[in-house]
Amino acid sequence: MRFDVRRMLKNRDGVTAIEFAIISPVLLTMLLGMFQFGTVMNNYMILTNAAAKGALTIALSRGTTTPYTTTKSAITAAAPNLTSTNITTTVTINGTACASDAACTTALVAGVSAVVKSTYPCNLTVMGINYAPSGCTLKAQTAQMVQ
Repeated sequence: MRFDVRRMLKNRDGVTAIEFAIISPVLLTMLLGMFQFGTVMNNYMILTNAAAKGALTIALSRGTTTPYTTTKSAITAAAPNLTSTNITTTVTINGTACASDAACTTALVAGVSAVVKSTYPCNLTVMGINYAPSGCTLKAQTAQMVQ
């Protein structure tokens, strides 16, 4: 049997496997990136909803004794998939920050604006590559008029 170079050059066996071996790392990275980005977007939507629930809670808490505690609890309850210890919340009533029940009770006056700002850390690392090396923080803010 004679070795025929022309026949070997025309032989296409295994080309598909070689092409897949070359392109599969890129496809895998893209797929995992989509999953990671989807997770971050889901967390952002949950955080935005939680901030809205918190703003509504503080706006309706005039006359209660624990408006700040109730607001923090509402935010935690509205974000069950997020780690509650990583959620940072700032409550501002009429431009003045309140971080306790007493401060919030004093500041709650009908018609003023209550703003709830929440932040949550996120992770954009795919296959060991961090696509947000300076850090990734999700931010949500909602305002409601105190009733």
